[in-house]
This record gives sequence, C-alpha cells and structure tokens, in this order.
Amino acid sequence: METKLTLRLNDNVIARAKVYARSHNVSLSKMIEAYLDSITSQKEQVKDNSITPLVESISGVIDLPADFDYKKEYGDYLAEKYK
Repeated sequence: METKLTLRLNDNVIARAKVYARSHNVSLSKMIEAYLDSITSQKEQVKDNSITPLVESISGVIDLPADFDYKKEYGDYLAEKYK
C-alpha cells in the first residue's frame, strides 16, 4: 500500500536532490523511500546485536590487574614483533 506524504524542505536541498535522482535514474520518492527504509531497518538490526552465549561464557575468564596498561603492552608486543 502506498500513501502520499507531504514534506517541507529547503528549496536548495530539493533542487540538489532532484538533480541527484535524475542522474541516477530514480524518482525522488523512491530515493527517499529507500533512505527511510535503510535507517529504520538499521535500528532493528541494532536491537538484535546482543551478546551471544559464547561471548557471555568466556567473559571474565582472564583477571587483569586494575592498573593494567593495555596500550603499553600492545606497544611492547609490536616493538618485539617488528624488531
């Protein structure tokens, strides 16, 4: 089902969008529909990004000291690797 929608946008934005749509052989309506579809589906995907059982099971396996400097350790690792 398609529904008509009226938007109020800046004239310059509309003009640039029409040029872009024309150069890509797509209607402005389809372009806006695709954009809205992409941003709304991304939010749905973010909701599905939960911690997997595998990651949950291995979290907390390694105990590091409170003053552990991971940047220094990584720097030392790289220095040793590329000696």
